[in-house]
Amino acid sequence: MQTDIIEKYNRPVPRYTSYPPANYFSNFTEADYLMMVDQSNEARQNQISFYLHIPFCRHLCHYCGCNSYPQAKPEVVKAYVEALHKEIDLVAKHISNGRQISQIHYGGGSPTALPIAMIKELNEHLLSIAPTIERPEIAIECHPGYLDANDWQQLTACGFTRYSLGVQDLRPEVLKVVNRRESMMPVGEILEMLHESGATVNLDFLYGLPLQTIDSFRNTIEQAAAWRPDRLATFSYAHLPKLFPRQQILDKVGLPANQEKNGMYEAATEVLTAAGYQPIGLDHFVLPDDELAVALGKGQLHRNFQGYCTRRTTAQVYAFGVTGISQLDDCYAQNGRDINTYIETLNSGQLYISRGYHLTPQEKLVRQVVETLMCNYTLNWSDVAAHLGVSAAEVREACGYSETTFSEMQADGLLRFDDDHIEVNTCGRPFVRCVAAALDPLMAHNDKQFSKPI
Repeated sequence: MQTDIIEKYNRPVPRYTSYPPANYFSNFTEADYLMMVDQSNEARQNQISFYLHIPFCRHLCHYCGCNSYPQAKPEVVKAYVEALHKEIDLVAKHISNGRQISQIHYGGGSPTALPIAMIKELNEHLLSIAPTIERPEIAIECHPGYLDANDWQQLTACGFTRYSLGVQDLRPEVLKVVNRRESMMPVGEILEMLHESGATVNLDFLYGLPLQTIDSFRNTIEQAAAWRPDRLATFSYAHLPKLFPRQQILDKVGLPANQEKNGMYEAATEVLTAAGYQPIGLDHFVLPDDELAVALGKGQLHRNFQGYCTRRTTAQVYAFGVTGISQLDDCYAQNGRDINTYIETLNSGQLYISRGYHLTPQEKLVRQVVETLMCNYTLNWSDVAAHLGVSAAEVREACGYSETTFSEMQADGLLRFDDDHIEVNTCGRPFVRCVAAALDPLMAHNDKQFSKPI
């Protein structure tokens, strides 16, 4: 891609894991949230997704932008998990009988920083609340730097159907400079063990880190593809040192230039496509028979805070743990971030809701447009309007659609469009966030901090 195009569109824009993005959230109370949980039982999308945030890490990686904390004392970890059980019970009282669980996701932090017995108890608790759909997705993010063969064997007895391994890079010098521990076991052996248990496996990588080059990242992805994981994710490192001071140390080492970082993305795409993987959304690659690939072909791909999902597993999300974000039909609600306050609040029989957002009818229209574009790289105004039960003109008006803006993007080679369609070109895919932002009225007067696409 031409350098001038990269520089023009490589500007801060939301990742759009939610709409509106989380930095628009404001005051929201426990009463507000529980009222919305009650109302969520009547929503058209009636399946249940649970998210558990485990904030602890054995040590913190310099690049991390997640809500994570250094490993606490055992008594604090125990108290935190007990508080999770209490929060689950408080919310479960408001979830109607007859609904089904389609998805459970453990994120962090490093969920596998918990004793595995605690993870198993949490899973059993969640699965006792409601029946599941056929083949629910029960997923956990894992740090392979601290798990030996016995640990992996114990995890396979916990009921997980998908494991995401945070490998990040395969070069020891890259991992050392970002304070990331290498996998304790050979990654290929871990995949073999998890596949034998009947589960599927994601491998997660980061590009744009210090000491990475186009050639080195290409080699990393070639090795990863040779292991044949079910899915691979190549995440663009988001450098926001003002928001995450721990990232400041990476400025001293030096980061790849934008052109080189884009070259890493292109190299990974080339390698994985040649290896038979299909691109999904911003950063995922899957085998052709993966249900995400099938959903993309049908225009039925969805996305939430846990990542990409299909219509089969899409559900309203009820989140537990510090900073967890619940994602219901009409609102978002986020827990506070202080671990001690979380424990104390749950011990007093209350929820620790700190902020949230109630969507207007117009914002729900924009949310559907943004999600459709971010997932499928294409948008049909009439199809979206029919799904929402409104006219295409109403949807375009809610989005503040400007033909002038899209004419410019078309001239720059990012997309093609006509009166009823927008389709992002292959070379424009790294900037699909910019295309979505052009349909986001909140960006017209934005004062929030966001990462850049590259």
